[in-house]
Amino acid sequence: MATISLKSGKPAHERAEDDSKVRATVEAILKDIETRGDTAVRELALKFDKYAPPAFRLTQSEIEAAVAKVGRRDMEDIRFAQAQIRRFAQAQRDSMRDVEIETVPGVILGHRNIPVQSVGCYVPGGKFPMVASAHMSVLTASVAGVPRIVASAPPVNGEPHPAIVAAMHLGGAHEIYVLGGIQAVGAMALGTETIRPVDMLVGPGNAYVAEAKRQLFGRVGIDLFAGPTETMVIADDTVDAELCATDLLGQAEHGYNSPACLLTTSRKLAEETIREVERLLKILPTAETAAASWRDYGDVILCDSHEEMLRVANEMAYEHVQVMTDRDDWYLANMHSYGALFLGARTNVANGDKVIGTNHTLPTRRAGRYTGGLWVGKFLKTHSYQKVVDDRAAALIGEYGSRLCMLEGFVGHAEQCNIRVRRYGGKNVPYGAAAT
Repeated sequence: MATISLKSGKPAHERAEDDSKVRATVEAILKDIETRGDTAVRELALKFDKYAPPAFRLTQSEIEAAVAKVGRRDMEDIRFAQAQIRRFAQAQRDSMRDVEIETVPGVILGHRNIPVQSVGCYVPGGKFPMVASAHMSVLTASVAGVPRIVASAPPVNGEPHPAIVAAMHLGGAHEIYVLGGIQAVGAMALGTETIRPVDMLVGPGNAYVAEAKRQLFGRVGIDLFAGPTETMVIADDTVDAELCATDLLGQAEHGYNSPACLLTTSRKLAEETIREVERLLKILPTAETAAASWRDYGDVILCDSHEEMLRVANEMAYEHVQVMTDRDDWYLANMHSYGALFLGARTNVANGDKVIGTNHTLPTRRAGRYTGGLWVGKFLKTHSYQKVVDDRAAALIGEYGSRLCMLEGFVGHAEQCNIRVRRYGGKNVPYGAAAT
């Protein structure tokens, strides 16, 4: 036996059809923003959010007024979460060192880690105001030293969401806008009469925001191509169905298309988890959303061994992978394609999303095969430099460079090397000839 599917969701071709439906809409809206600037943004905000204030950027007094609405306990919780995230981000930043070495006498090579100069951080606020997303993007960019951090989130109930504004402000945002959806990321990336464009866009969002980021990539940098949140539970008979079902539905409630998958070696656990999911859906306040995700995007896969679960998990490369087995560290050592790992029954994805300190903006749709998630290093560009400080080194490198250029037929390239050989090595190298 290899794998047996006890439950599956929509086939892949139907999921692809769902994705394609938003492309033309996004393309038209971005073109409109680029053409008409603030006028288009205002019309879109009124259409989608029924919100059109005199200015979308919050003033300092408006920020202070919003922050003042946040309760004491909520503010303490936000500060605690940001302290954990800042501590881990700072440790990551400290691990990234500038480098300078002398490869041969007189030849110095190095690199510098330079922050992106401006970043637009989008914070979703539709069905669920994603306060934690402000920590993950704004605060992490601040730790990286980004000199201009622009943050934007849609209004909630017709006004700025106080806790989101507080998280943006405490995280280090320099500009805060109350804008949502395509109009937010489009305005930040393309610029308008009142919003200077940024160099990079980060942060999660719905299908339209994700598609807008995809279409804007190249004009600006992005953190990653993000789809709906995904969760995978890898479990054996060391845990029970209630734990597995809770962890699956805890992420399925994100949206109507959030994949949730159980991989297990235990048929008993698989069947009990399916029943437990149905039981929990009868009492879960967000059941309408979670049930749709489970129906259309839920999978239960029975494997014959841990090795087979590992193979399937690496192939599926899900965003969140919750491992609850008798060999969690074995999975840590052998998993290579995922967004983030959550090891052991005491750990859970929700803590990673909100407070534990790691970043929750993670690769989806198998992107974990080639990229990790958002982290302080995403906001840093590693730029190399070189300098030759010795005449003998200039001549030596020039001789090798000249011959290697001629090997490829680049005469002009070779002459860049030859002129250094003549000036610093005292050799008479004819124009267009390789140094010998």
